[in-house]
Amino acid sequence: MKTIFIILDGLGDRPIAEFRGKTPLEAAATPNMDFLTEQGICGLIIPYLFPKEKLPTSEGAHIALFGYKDYFLGRGPYEAIGAGIKLNKGDIALRVNFATVDEKLKIVDRRAGRIENTALLIKALSGITIKGVKFIIKKSYGHRAVLVMRGKGLSSKISDNDLHKTGIKPKEIVALDKSKQAKFTAEILNEYLERAYQILKDHRANKKRKKPANYLLVRGAGEFEKTPSFKQKYGLRSASVAGGELYKGVAKIIGMKLIKAKGATGLADTNLKSKVLTAIKTLKKYDFVFLHIKATDTFSHDGDFAGKKKFIEKIDKNIKLLARIKNCLIVITADHSTCCDTKEHCLEPIPILVYGNGEDAVNKFSEKLCRKGKLGKIKQQDLMSTIFKYSKV
Repeated sequence: MKTIFIILDGLGDRPIAEFRGKTPLEAAATPNMDFLTEQGICGLIIPYLFPKEKLPTSEGAHIALFGYKDYFLGRGPYEAIGAGIKLNKGDIALRVNFATVDEKLKIVDRRAGRIENTALLIKALSGITIKGVKFIIKKSYGHRAVLVMRGKGLSSKISDNDLHKTGIKPKEIVALDKSKQAKFTAEILNEYLERAYQILKDHRANKKRKKPANYLLVRGAGEFEKTPSFKQKYGLRSASVAGGELYKGVAKIIGMKLIKAKGATGLADTNLKSKVLTAIKTLKKYDFVFLHIKATDTFSHDGDFAGKKKFIEKIDKNIKLLARIKNCLIVITADHSTCCDTKEHCLEPIPILVYGNGEDAVNKFSEKLCRKGKLGKIKQQDLMSTIFKYSKV
């Protein structure tokens, strides 16, 4: 049986007082997902954390979901490949936020007002070489970009300058081990970030912005290495429909075919109907199709619980299109929960529904009711084996 695997990024949440103690998912009208739940089976996923992590990350969660936790590269390479950069052996890649700092270099907004038009800023930061190391920067989407360091004697064992907080100065990049490579990488990256700030703070594209994109926050340094493909690991032809570069990068690195959907942006304006129809069409040629929808997470990071509820309802209207699929396992879940009250990823268990092979007594898709489902609690890193158990009929 073929499988369509749908990730509603950051779907799970905590109760919201304005929703009378319901989460955005519980408060949303979701008749189509509720139908799949009533006719299927459900449960909860326990999010995977890498050592030293206190909260789940998007990159770590997706790698765990697909059963690749032992091949984790760090966020940078996934984002870079998703953005279309061809990485060479030895390249160090980092995820970037355009951010706003004040005259004292304190962070005002980690996303620069969620700036989207960064083309002129990217151009101004391109073509810089420091001590023989070339810095390659490319837009990801929205306020995000990717930075690649290309040269000799580099290491990914360096810290982030982004602590996910405002009102503080960005941290200095430091080596995470005692190697000369790590110390050299940290040194020249700090120099690049200072040069970038000097360029951005006076750039004409920032002159009229209330929140100028005048600083780069970087994190998730990683070095590219070849990873076994999904076909090698599971024996299945796989493909992905996604708008965000990170998710396209994860899919590409594990050997999934990237399928373009018209209007897929990774933002709240993404064309959901196009993405769902493209995923359905892709099932004709592939055994496993990964469909990623991002904006549920974005609304959570903004603390916009009302927007999250409305977007879930918008997703649900397009989920109805899945009813036409025959002989296919439909899996709907999330990579992690993102809580509107903290505006961050959180440790709340993640609801999951599986439609197409079996039923249980649960009739609504929600965090609270899914805990009563037949699937019980599943460790995130074990999810693929659970899915294959039900897809093999």
